[in-house]
Amino acid sequence: MSSNETTDVVGVILAAGKGTRIRPFSHTFPKPLLPVLDKPLMVWQIESMRELGVRDITIVIGHLGHEIVTALGDGSSLGVRLSYVEQESMLGIAHAVAQLERHVDRPFLLFLGDIFFETTNLDSMLEMFRREGVSGVLAVKPEPDAEALRRNFTVDVGDDGFVRRVVEKPRHPSTDLKGCGLYLFDTTVFDAIRRTPRTALRDEYELTDAIQIFIENGYKLMPAPVVQRDLNLSLPADLLDLNLHVLAQRELDGWVAPDAQVGDGAQLERCVIMSGARVAPGARLVECLALPGAKVPGGDHERTVFSQDQAVSC
Repeated sequence: MSSNETTDVVGVILAAGKGTRIRPFSHTFPKPLLPVLDKPLMVWQIESMRELGVRDITIVIGHLGHEIVTALGDGSSLGVRLSYVEQESMLGIAHAVAQLERHVDRPFLLFLGDIFFETTNLDSMLEMFRREGVSGVLAVKPEPDAEALRRNFTVDVGDDGFVRRVVEKPRHPSTDLKGCGLYLFDTTVFDAIRRTPRTALRDEYELTDAIQIFIENGYKLMPAPVVQRDLNLSLPADLLDLNLHVLAQRELDGWVAPDAQVGDGAQLERCVIMSGARVAPGARLVECLALPGAKVPGGDHERTVFSQDQAVSC
């Protein structure tokens, strides 16, 4: 065991969803494998866990799950140990977590696999969790945009500093504290998940319902303000914007993979050109993304995502 390995917590990434809104790219890529600059979204998450000392990570797969297994294997190339659990029916996040009960015997750090997280002091989640009487930690961030709150879930905190209530997609948010799709739970949460009913709204098992049951069962959860940004990958434009965001974070004018081909006279402004992509001679691209193996024709293109057989304007 390496000196910075944490053995009392395992990692979990949920990566089973179909990604219907990010079609056509989800026909060939599971959403968590969609690339952000030089690596899949999921690998950024795995690296975050590894930095915390979490080495054993279970990935819940479903749609195109074999692609994830092929891409990541046993995790040894990433310095972790990966195992896989299949969610055969897409019945919501709580249902995905329920698939883990027979495979996870320790507290687990849970990431939703289609969100790009920028965090600060992520290890404070582990510190909070190890306090006496704490059974879970929810990553949160203050969210001034009420519309963003209505699309996610809110976290109400009591005077004692513990989470009192979570509300999924609140019509009238009573707090600006947003839950961010990053959690740390004791295995006792599985009891609450087994008691979670399907929702009438989406006919799914919602994780927020399970969390509320968990709280009402008397378990204590703490909020951790560790998320600076959480960028959801829902639409093709999100994939473009995420890549442009990371480009700006790295203070780069553009990024071209070493094995990509850019034709003579092509002009690229704030573009990301991924492995094996080919840009036609004389093409002019502004804020464009070429996915692995994409073929970009000549002409002027702005805010467009290119795949091997398609171009989507954003």
